[in-house]
Amino acid sequence: MLTFALYITLVLVIMALLFNLYRLTVGPALPDRVLALDTMYINSIALIVLLGLWLNTKTYFESALLIAMLGFISTVAVCKYILRGDIIE
Repeated sequence: MLTFALYITLVLVIMALLFNLYRLTVGPALPDRVLALDTMYINSIALIVLLGLWLNTKTYFESALLIAMLGFISTVAVCKYILRGDIIE
């Protein structure tokens, strides 16, 4: 039963990644593309957590935490660049 739920969740997360990829390439404005990239980070974290559940190991959860931190820092840096024109003051 858990395997079936993991397969369904995997398909839904991959569909969400494809929709985000579409928004990233076609997005009408730069903030839309930044939000699509941020959502792709979240979806990639979900994929890594699903892989960790499927393989029953804890290593993937640690890598998901690292990707979450990198995603947050990069989103903040891109937003500062969009608003101010520079990242470091």
